[in-house]
Amino acid sequence: MTENELFDALTDLRQQLPSMRFGQLVANMATVARGAVWDVSDEELLAAVQWQLEQLADRRPAEAVA
Repeated sequence: MTENELFDALTDLRQQLPSMRFGQLVANMATVARGAVWDVSDEELLAAVQWQLEQLADRRPAEAVA
């Protein structure tokens, strides 16, 4: 994993959730990954962001049909 991968993933997530403040986004993803911001590693944070992006992608087609 590179820093750019994490930043790119956070950028993608920020675009999916534009109303969320960046600090709030990072704190939420750290909580998903580890339960606390200060304990999360970059790799865990990236995995949480990727998971969230997958959840949003899975949800989108169902919303488009409704």
